[in-house]
Amino acid sequence: MAFTLYSLLQASLLMVNAVAVLHEERFLRHVGWGSDQGIGGFGEEPGIKAQLMNLIRSVRTVMRVPLIALNSITIVLLLLFG
Repeated sequence: MAFTLYSLLQASLLMVNAVAVLHEERFLRHVGWGSDQGIGGFGEEPGIKAQLMNLIRSVRTVMRVPLIALNSITIVLLLLFG
C-alpha cells in the first residue's frame, strides 16, 4: 500500500470514527475521564484532560451525520476501485 493522499484521508477518517464511538460511561469513566472528573472553578483555565473531553464530546455531537456520509462514500469508492 503506497502512501497516497487517499490513504491519509482514510486514516484520518478511521481516527475520527474511533473518537466518535468512545462511550463515556462504558470506557472513559473507567479510565478516569468521565464527565464529572474535569470540573474546575470559575475563571480557571481548563486543563488538557478537560479540553480533550470537550473535543471528544464535540466530535460525537457535530460529526455524527457527516461521518455516516463519509463512511458511505469511502465504502463505495473501495468497492468500485479496490
